[in-house]
Amino acid sequence: MQDKKRKIITILGARPQFIKAAAVSAVFKNSVNEILVHTGQHYDPNMSEVFFDELNIPKPKYHLNVGSGSHGAMTGAMLTAIEAILVEEKPDFVLVYGDTNSTLAGALAASKLLIPVIHVEAGLRSFNKVMPEEQNRILTDHISKLLFVPTQTAVDNLKNEGITKGVHLVGDVMYDGILHFTKIAQDKSTILRDLDLEEKQFMLCTIHRAENTNDIERLKAIFAGLNDSKQKIVLPLHPRTLKYVKEYGIEISGNISIIEPIGYLDMIRLESAAKKIVTDSGGVQKEAFFLEVPCITLRNETEWTETVENGWNVLVGADEGKIRQAILNFQPTNLQQKLFGSGDAAQKIIEKIKGYELE
Repeated sequence: MQDKKRKIITILGARPQFIKAAAVSAVFKNSVNEILVHTGQHYDPNMSEVFFDELNIPKPKYHLNVGSGSHGAMTGAMLTAIEAILVEEKPDFVLVYGDTNSTLAGALAASKLLIPVIHVEAGLRSFNKVMPEEQNRILTDHISKLLFVPTQTAVDNLKNEGITKGVHLVGDVMYDGILHFTKIAQDKSTILRDLDLEEKQFMLCTIHRAENTNDIERLKAIFAGLNDSKQKIVLPLHPRTLKYVKEYGIEISGNISIIEPIGYLDMIRLESAAKKIVTDSGGVQKEAFFLEVPCITLRNETEWTETVENGWNVLVGADEGKIRQAILNFQPTNLQQKLFGSGDAAQKIIEKIKGYELE
């Protein structure tokens, strides 16, 4: 049995998962039979298909086209569709990444069919259960058989919830990706020239999290802080966020350049060239840390507590004054510690999967 290639169904649905899959699927190519399922959670071509092309990820065998609706409707539709695929394909494992609705739907479908769940990026906690992502990651961790964690903090979080079996500290697969793709982005991306930008002469901002975009007062406060900073800010805007900005009639000053969502190579080129990054994205917080760019997080808490504790990330919520002050004054005070592994997380993951005893 050990010599037989394991069959894995991997569930993908959102930008951070595509990036993680780029590192892991590359290692899987000669070791396991991997079938990709794209739920369609990110359904805009600039948020989805471009990543498969840029990052050389295998094309999904299945595309569910579940791209909108409430959390319950979206998760339920994914759950139904994924279950049918699992019944047909009969995989040895189902692999899920992170904390999206796609993550939870894939994990639930597999668990109910008694298929072992592999959770990559397990053990993260913001300790804010109001967040849908927090609910998704907790539930997924508690039904997973193999839990691959990026940091010691994540190991400790799982232990505090009584989860110790199947937990493996492997490092962060996004760090694998950054190490590989940063040089490629520098060589191939023309985004700085296209936008007439100079290294370290602009700020990069992303806003997409529902707690900010769905709350008119928070979104107004965020843009007020950005406007008041008078700093040059480049803002690739998620389609949903742009819709809310227009609906709310939010003023955007001339120092902010709104651009359409961009591919991964352009994104990490902007991140590496930015003077500072302002974001509410968990993945972008990490990328900022990997690239040694100061990060200002538009949330009241973060699952990436290590980046704050190490002094390279500051939490400002949606406080207009804190946003303005951080943009002007925040600077890391510590040298970076090596907190996210050695860039070989994907290799460690495949070794553990190949050694797992199927029941």
